[in-house]
Amino acid sequence: MKVLVTGTAGFIGSHVALRLLERGDEVIGLDSLNDYYDVNLKKARLARFTDHPNYTHVHGDLADRALVEGVFAQHKPQRVINLAAQAGVRYAAENPHIYVSSNVTGFLHILEGCRHHGVEHLVFASTSSVYGANTKMPFSEHQSTEHPLTLYAATKKANEQMAHSYAHLYGIPSTGLRFFTVYGPWGRPDMALFLFTKAILAGEPIKVFNHGHHKRSFTYIDDIVEGIIRTLDNTPVANSAWNSNAPDPASSNAPYRIYNIGDEQAVPLLKYIEVLEECLDRKADMQMLPLQAGDVPDTEADISELITSVDYRPVVGVNEGVRRFMEWYRDYFRRD
Repeated sequence: MKVLVTGTAGFIGSHVALRLLERGDEVIGLDSLNDYYDVNLKKARLARFTDHPNYTHVHGDLADRALVEGVFAQHKPQRVINLAAQAGVRYAAENPHIYVSSNVTGFLHILEGCRHHGVEHLVFASTSSVYGANTKMPFSEHQSTEHPLTLYAATKKANEQMAHSYAHLYGIPSTGLRFFTVYGPWGRPDMALFLFTKAILAGEPIKVFNHGHHKRSFTYIDDIVEGIIRTLDNTPVANSAWNSNAPDPASSNAPYRIYNIGDEQAVPLLKYIEVLEECLDRKADMQMLPLQAGDVPDTEADISELITSVDYRPVVGVNEGVRRFMEWYRDYFRRD
């Protein structure tokens, strides 16, 4: 099928595009290649598939309404995977307008494109950050997410609500995926694994917030991609058992679903660092710091709904996943 994937120069988007091409789909990729982090890394991701005969690249910003309208009108995608967004939880405190422009206005343009061009299924990226002030573990899609702690989380919560309104008003089948900490080859330089690796190899201290007392559902990129593809192929329908007197946040009487996607096994941050030390055969100089504003101490994914719906099960643990990242990192940077 023909699939529009936004954010194809990004970490997750590039892996998704490659996987779709490998299975024979036609991919229309949209990315602005902004300079939030190293543009050369983004170009290197794209270089893995830009010459593929079934790939068409569009350089542009989701916030450009005319451009997005033109992409839908010209290419007429059957399905859409929206992964483009201004990333970085902490960056939002300094650049709030960029987040709203990309994550909210840009998403509206995607919804409008789906509405006017009969898109069969919209899959869009949300985040575990929407759970915000919740502390009941594991996080379930059936919990309330009314208390986001960052603007980034708030924009993703807005995406979920916007998608539901379009599913209800126009019958656009929509699925939101709440990603839990994704890592792996071709990852973002502002993420912990990348930052830690760079610092340890340079003999510099690593910043360990909350004095290392974090736990995260670290999820390897291949497992995330598998879940995205399975979800794309599983178009949601209205939940006939949905009760408006006791509304379930995870489904609707419209064709709309929300799923957690991540590894069920939450791993302590210090264990994650220990695995990295073993892969590097070097010890980390850890600078212990307090919890940062907007951070949550722990995340743990309840993925029972995604298991039931698409038989999704992560298979790559942190020992193997960190090792694969290190192999890529050394190769990419040609480091010993």
